[in-house]
Amino acid sequence: MSENAIAQAGVHTPVGFVGLGVMGLGMAGCLLRKGFPLSVHNLHPEKTAALRAAGAFAGTLAQLGERSRVVVLSLPDTAAVEEVLFGSEGLASTLQAGACVIDTSTISADAARRIADRLAAQGIAFLDAPVSGGQQGAADGTLSCMVGGDFQAFEACSSVFSALTSRAVYMGAAGTGQVTKSCNQIAVSAALLGVAEALALAARQGVDPARVREVLLGGAAQSFSLEKHGPRILAGNFQPGFRAALMRKDLRLALDSGREGGVFMPVAGLAAQLLDILCNRDEGNLDWCALGGLVAELSGAAPSNAAPRA
Repeated sequence: MSENAIAQAGVHTPVGFVGLGVMGLGMAGCLLRKGFPLSVHNLHPEKTAALRAAGAFAGTLAQLGERSRVVVLSLPDTAAVEEVLFGSEGLASTLQAGACVIDTSTISADAARRIADRLAAQGIAFLDAPVSGGQQGAADGTLSCMVGGDFQAFEACSSVFSALTSRAVYMGAAGTGQVTKSCNQIAVSAALLGVAEALALAARQGVDPARVREVLLGGAAQSFSLEKHGPRILAGNFQPGFRAALMRKDLRLALDSGREGGVFMPVAGLAAQLLDILCNRDEGNLDWCALGGLVAELSGAAPSNAAPRA
């Protein structure tokens, strides 16, 4: 990095957090509990109330940028990240040289590279650092994080990553964190579709799918999807943690990357099409494991005691 390289961040380093949605609220809470001086900003200011009560400063983007040496973003898409950084009141106009932006959002790898170059021209480091682990992982500080960008900036922000994650892995240059996140979303989508089909087959063939799940957990089919999402599919309980609309966005990014690289991606393509069905019938705010519920529904195996869908 340049002479404006970020100094080692510790618990006395002022940190800003932008985006207090399902994931961001829990992550910001982790930083506050770890003792970081925290400033927060959200499009809907009422979402800052709990953090303000716990000691965080809440104000405008400009105020957050002026107060912070490290800023963490948790935003829904590329457009939101670019607006927060480069909009008329964006952080790029108030952050000082030597600051670092850690973007935990899932955006395109190309956008991450462009943003990194643009901020680097101002002496500001940018780490694309998407996360996996869901709402509970965000609240508990046990997320998994895949990080692209300047390695010295990654090392300098190790205490911030430690507060938010149980594992943060440096993947390489800018954009590599986002590519790795696409790989993650493909793999978990494949696992969920496999679980959904297995449970639907059991139900339609007269075998108790709950017992099938118990048996599969003891063998090679064991997976996070089978353990965590299986019971929700069986109960028809799709109250959101990670919304279907966001998973559709993530898979579209993965498919875009696959087309650029000439990669054959039938599983991601199918999962994206099924998520299109959910979103097109106004169910994009359900948890993305509603994908499993859709498979059950199309198979005539949806539970009769399903919880409300919205």
